[in-house]
Amino acid sequence: MIEVQALSKSFGDVKAVRSVSFQARDGAITGLLGPNGAGKSTTLRMLYTILQADSGSALIDGIDVAKEPLRARGRIGVFTHNPGIYPNLTAYENIVYFGKLYQLDKNTLTKRIDYLVDLLEMNRFIDRRAKGFSQGQRTKVALARALIHEPHNILLDEPTNGLDVMATRSLRDIIRRLKTDGKCVLFSSHIMQEVAALCDEVVIIRAGEIAASGAPQTLRERTNSKTLEEAFVKAIGNAEGLM
Repeated sequence: MIEVQALSKSFGDVKAVRSVSFQARDGAITGLLGPNGAGKSTTLRMLYTILQADSGSALIDGIDVAKEPLRARGRIGVFTHNPGIYPNLTAYENIVYFGKLYQLDKNTLTKRIDYLVDLLEMNRFIDRRAKGFSQGQRTKVALARALIHEPHNILLDEPTNGLDVMATRSLRDIIRRLKTDGKCVLFSSHIMQEVAALCDEVVIIRAGEIAASGAPQTLRERTNSKTLEEAFVKAIGNAEGLM
């Protein structure tokens, strides 16, 4: 479970995140939805300890990310926006490298890679060098790296960016599988259809602040909207009373 309380971050005079609070539950998919520059990625970066918050707190399974960043990292798997993979390593070697960073023993690492290769349908390219991979293949390698240590909490920053229709459908199925396995899944997106198709809870961010939050159906009812996209537009246009 991920708990965020009054999290704030500024870069000079720019207030990127302003007192953001929300929860992401186990066995559920929570979406961070907002226009570009709203603060979604900054919020995620504070959660996975790349950025330090100016104020507020974030807990990963009860672990304070600011006070115990190493323990918190062990509980999360992170897929960053436009993740880089090592082009001169094979897909297998990319995944092994991250497994060793998490100090997985040889037997555990082998079993996890076998499981992920099957889950992500990577058999055709697992032994190929990553240079020249398609966007979908790079995404699968990056996701395998994020899942190699079997984390309970999965943070995904625009995971379908640049994917074609079939790759996007495949990734959505994988995200649903993580939910079914009881994982806490938190991902950012600005694609309404994606959030509507996947999310149990939605957190809408506007200019670094929470504009609205709740289940998709609840947000539609609050805004008297037929679609989540319509609710989103109303929320970012007039956030008062929608929390």
